[in-house]
Formats: sequence, C-alpha cells, structure tokens
Amino acid sequence: MTKVRFTAALTRFFPGLKELNVEGSTVQEVLDQVSSEMPGIANYLLEEDGSLRKHVNIFVKDRLIKDRNTLSDKVHSQDEILIYQALSGG
Repeated sequence: MTKVRFTAALTRFFPGLKELNVEGSTVQEVLDQVSSEMPGIANYLLEEDGSLRKHVNIFVKDRLIKDRNTLSDKVHSQDEILIYQALSGG
C-alpha cells in the first residue's frame, strides 16, 4: 500500500486528518482513495476540472509530481506521498 502523509497546515481544515495507507497506481487513483477516507478533501486539493490547485503540491518519493492536470504520475505500492499546502502571506 502507498503511504500518504499530509502537512500539519492541512489539519486546520481537516482536524481528523491522519496518515493513510491506500491503493492506487497513479496520483489520481490515490487521491480518489484519500477522498473516500476524508470526505471534502478533494474539493480543497483540486480545481473543478480535476487539476491540482495552485496552492497544493504533491511529492511522490520526495519528487514533485510532473502532471498537475490529470495527476497521471505513477505510484508504486511502497511509495510515500506527501500532500503539501503551500503557505503565503507576510
């Protein structure tokens, strides 16, 4: 199973957020599973067209995903994914 971790900043919006182990061979499939475990999180992470929102980054094995539009980057069962909320302000 793929381990999915989240930055602490996301717990502000999803207080019950925790590390998850899910199945999936692409980032999109993993996010589908995450969404089923954490209802509403997809609306926060994704645009209406399914692409990744500008303020969100996803890393697979410490590498930023390449496909922010269809989330087709490959994922393997032992990979770790980090979903990262970019912070702004000053």
